[in-house]
Amino acid sequence: GLGFNIVGGTDQQYVCNDSSIYVSRIKKDGAAYLDGRLQEGDKILAVNGRDLKDLRHKDAVELFRNAGYDVSLKIQRRLQPQNGPVGHQGDGESGGLPLAAILVPGLALAAAAVWILLRYRQRM
Repeated sequence: GLGFNIVGGTDQQYVCNDSSIYVSRIKKDGAAYLDGRLQEGDKILAVNGRDLKDLRHKDAVELFRNAGYDVSLKIQRRLQPQNGPVGHQGDGESGGLPLAAILVPGLALAAAAVWILLRYRQRM
């Protein structure tokens, strides 16, 4: 596979009043992840030159499955965060930065500051 999941289509809109196809998840170590250019939330406008406008979700999925090995995507970068799919109740995952992304650098800075302070006091 291409290493990502999609949402949207004329039969299951992801964004209210928009039947476009969006990247919902990029699978770690998949082709899209390793390439690094595609991002979650990107709108996919075309696959190998084929416009995705007004397609049902299953037809879009089939188009991706039959895209071949050399795939060209025309995308529109998400400009602002989306609120999620219509009627979305949440899946238990929180948004934003993981707590470790904040704590680890903060603890490292605190440890470095303590070490510098102790070294400075030893020299006095």
